[in-house]
Amino acid sequence: MKTYLVGGAVRDQLLNLPVTERDWVVLGETPESMLKKGFNPVGKDFPVFLHPESKEEYALARTERKTGPGYKGFSIHSAPDVSLEQDLLRRDLTINAIAMSSEGKVIDPYNGIADLENRILRHVSPAFSEDPVRVLRVARFAARYAHLGFHIADETLRLMQQMVRSGEIDYLVPERVWAELYKALIERTPSAFFYALRECGALAKIFPEIDALFGIPQPRQHHPEIDTGIHTMLSLEQAARLSEKPEIRFSVLVHDLGKAISPKERLPHHYGHEKTGLPLLEQLADRIRVPNHYRMLAKRVMRYHTLAHRAFELRPATLTDLLLDLGAFKNTSTLKDFLLACEADARGRGGTENTAYPQAGYILEAAKAAAAIDISGVLKSGLEGAQIGAAIRRLRIHAITENLKQQKNTNANLS
Repeated sequence: MKTYLVGGAVRDQLLNLPVTERDWVVLGETPESMLKKGFNPVGKDFPVFLHPESKEEYALARTERKTGPGYKGFSIHSAPDVSLEQDLLRRDLTINAIAMSSEGKVIDPYNGIADLENRILRHVSPAFSEDPVRVLRVARFAARYAHLGFHIADETLRLMQQMVRSGEIDYLVPERVWAELYKALIERTPSAFFYALRECGALAKIFPEIDALFGIPQPRQHHPEIDTGIHTMLSLEQAARLSEKPEIRFSVLVHDLGKAISPKERLPHHYGHEKTGLPLLEQLADRIRVPNHYRMLAKRVMRYHTLAHRAFELRPATLTDLLLDLGAFKNTSTLKDFLLACEADARGRGGTENTAYPQAGYILEAAKAAAAIDISGVLKSGLEGAQIGAAIRRLRIHAITENLKQQKNTNANLS
């Protein structure tokens, strides 16, 4: 059995990056012969097997022929006579079309090594345009390797633009869009994903709510960058610095959607955008089937991020109600994630990238004080229903009031 290491394992090894998974292509075999060797079949659309010991994926060499629109419109041909070069030709980018033999010999029929050295994302063949998912994949690779200086080749960008104009991009299905968005969000520079899609025209097709933010002005005194789309990308970059959690990054991505529909006569102001953006968030989340826990955090960030920024101005009662609305007193509290998203928003403005966000500590201390109250007396008081909730709320307001006094006294003594 002749096997070659392919794809990301070879690419990242040549870039001196950690290799997280290894995929193999197999020449000269059939599904029957793989089964006889003890391999376990896992592929639905084409013959892929798991090694009986290492559990790594081994795929039979194959070619593909376009038979219809979309990423499923392909006829797969896998046979012992398919060559390694034929298998590599069907891949998306030259940097992913490099193979390595078991002896360590590199096979590079499409000059992928040169593109690695020159930091270029370039398609292997015109067949690239037959699969709309590849537009998303190229954008995701831009997000993964932006810090290394990679850029999309001009001819590849033109091909991506043509795919948008021809309508091929319209055949993307929600599951694949979300899958690629998720992967982009966990990359080192997720903003590069959206810039790449915008450059080829796909952002308006796939994420119109995000695309609509570009060109929308904001008050210069609060947003030196002015453009809401640029602010969103700057905030996303800050979110990537602050946390690896994709839920936080997604929340930051969508937190200002409402600004795209602010009345033109009121620009650059965006009164009430925290509420007007909620239907847009639901629209986007429904269309690409965003998981519920992403939606919940995103809604809270959108609805309450400006209140968090104004934490020092809030009365104890308002702060208590904010914490209640954020679910801060539940075992499933995501308050810390919410505050990280707010911090990313605050830092995502020209010149504020390294500014502290003391509101987070202030709110966390208030939440800690309110959560520490003894509610046993209320539960034994004979009160019922809403009366119990109101009594507990009063106790929390008192606890937060006392906590804020202590914080002020501490700060006064330190100064």
